[in-house]
Amino acid sequence: MEAALEERRRASYVLQLFVCGMGQRSAAAIASVAAICEQWLPGRHTLQIIDLQVEPGRSKLEQLVAAPTLVRKTPLPVRRVVGDLTDRLRVLRALELS
Repeated sequence: MEAALEERRRASYVLQLFVCGMGQRSAAAIASVAAICEQWLPGRHTLQIIDLQVEPGRSKLEQLVAAPTLVRKTPLPVRRVVGDLTDRLRVLRALELS
């Protein structure tokens, strides 16, 4: 059990943040997720920001129902957080970081 927890602490995270345009809600989601990554995953994360207005086909491909949506691709299993990403505790729990 402790070995699994230690492996999770050292894991590299690949995160995708899907937003729709660059309005206030998108900007808040980007700032919040970036701050979480810098604090909790320094040097061991990749954060991709995908604007669904620029790449509308990604919504269907990724089976998204709303934006903003944060997707943790790795470590597995894939996890999704939909909606208000400024709720730090909610995001941390969903990413299994707290």
